[in-house]
Amino acid sequence: MSKNKLFTLCHAFPLAPTRVLLSAILMAGMAACATPPMASSASDVNTTALYQQAISSPVRSDDDRQSDPSRKPLEFLKFAGVKPGMQVMDVSAGGGTTSRLLALVVGDIGKVYAQGATPRTAIEKRLATHPQPAIVPTVRPFDDPVPPGTPPLDLITINLSYHDIANLPIDRQVLDRRLFQALKPGGHLIVIDHAARAGSGTTATKTLHRIDEALVQEDFQQAGFKMEGSSDFLRNAADSRDKTSAEMERMSDKFALRFVKPRT
Repeated sequence: MSKNKLFTLCHAFPLAPTRVLLSAILMAGMAACATPPMASSASDVNTTALYQQAISSPVRSDDDRQSDPSRKPLEFLKFAGVKPGMQVMDVSAGGGTTSRLLALVVGDIGKVYAQGATPRTAIEKRLATHPQPAIVPTVRPFDDPVPPGTPPLDLITINLSYHDIANLPIDRQVLDRRLFQALKPGGHLIVIDHAARAGSGTTATKTLHRIDEALVQEDFQQAGFKMEGSSDFLRNAADSRDKTSAEMERMSDKFALRFVKPRT
């Protein structure tokens, strides 16, 4: 009921008790309209605080922190929507920078399967220095990356490495479909990579270590994923995309894509 209607009602009833009651209703209605809902905002604040705590954790290495300006971990975690207790796979985990960050958020009740095709001493050294029960080093081929018995996954990340996978003698669709099968309905896949020129397909994956964003979208949609969103937090419009990504690691134009496994 509008303020004007309540004001008219108050004057339509001369009896004091009635006018007092209607005035109280008016005040309550105005207060309700003036107070924004707090649940969502409080949740966002708590999640951001959790992410910031993970980013500032002393178990992260100096190398991890030095890569923060180019990787923007807070924006990455928000885009990925990672939460405590999640089951996560970090595909082509490399040195474990992303795996460690994810593990700090999922906590001991979650798991991060840090996948690679060969054993990686960098991750083993990380865990020897700062053990993290949530990280499970996973040596599996890219065309069958998920270990038997792995519970359905909530989240899969492929950070700056899909262009390398494209250079391997495997069928990418086999990998993509296996990842689709491993996710829960409603689960998400995050792909971040160095952007190649539009329409270049895989022609720059070996020479410039970049990949065409449209090709990545097509790959995962063919595997059954639905494109849910993208983010420009790693974009750099000044990048001409004609130099190797390694040459301008901190400034290369990067795309960030989020796919979802449909619930039905």
